[in-house]
Amino acid sequence: MDDDVLALLALGEDAGTPDERAHLALCERCAGEVAALSEVVGLARAADTEMVAPGPQVWERIAAELELTPAAPATGAHAAPLAGPGPGPVVGEPGPVVGEPGPVVGESEAGPGTSEAVVGEPDAVVVPLTRRRRVAWGWIAGAAAAGVVIGGVGVGWVQSRDDRAQTVVATATLEPLPGWSAEGSATVQVARDGTRTLVVDVAEDTAPDGFREVWLLTPDVSGLVSVGTLAGSSGRFDLPAGLDLDEFSVVDVSQEPFDGNPAHSGDSIVRGALTA
Repeated sequence: MDDDVLALLALGEDAGTPDERAHLALCERCAGEVAALSEVVGLARAADTEMVAPGPQVWERIAAELELTPAAPATGAHAAPLAGPGPGPVVGEPGPVVGEPGPVVGESEAGPGTSEAVVGEPDAVVVPLTRRRRVAWGWIAGAAAAGVVIGGVGVGWVQSRDDRAQTVVATATLEPLPGWSAEGSATVQVARDGTRTLVVDVAEDTAPDGFREVWLLTPDVSGLVSVGTLAGSSGRFDLPAGLDLDEFSVVDVSQEPFDGNPAHSGDSIVRGALTA
């Protein structure tokens, strides 16, 4: 699920589509993510402590994640004064009025209600942010307002979210095999630390006297590796670092009996090849 939706749900917002909420009810990882964020939000809102401004490295990480470019320094007549000896003007404080007072902004000589541009002031250029950035900054601002970014708690949360960022490197469409009607999909995700996760989603279609197991096969089915048991319709499986996905490139979900035999039963429910 999208990070923005998870964060909004943790803040108590009515966020997410019906499909996303259905996924959240079945996905242990996403539910755990919301639970962890909700705990941080609860601690932050209940904490009787002074708000601590996050360090510059936090905003650097946020800017890097959102691909924001640093603002160019101001130049020309509106540039901020350089630091020098003696006290300077306070930012935000009005300066002395030069000459005779002119018309108030928002009121012209024609009367109230008509706007008049200030002579000599250049037109401001409005650069709209993309929708993604507006949404992302929206929940970040909401989190800060709720007190989520408090000292080490906020820094730790941003750091952990950064470390768990996932990139999809391969996908597969899982088609039903003879005797079955289930369908599904699989993706391989790589975290920034290099760890790989196989994510499998398959509609419920299993016999009551067995369980479903997820495998990675060679294309000619001459070799196979079990990666775990699929409980429910969705599962995440950590892949060993040395497992070659170019060799074991086919995802298979099988129906297994409770017979104590770890070998593949030969009864595959769905199967599909991973492609980059």
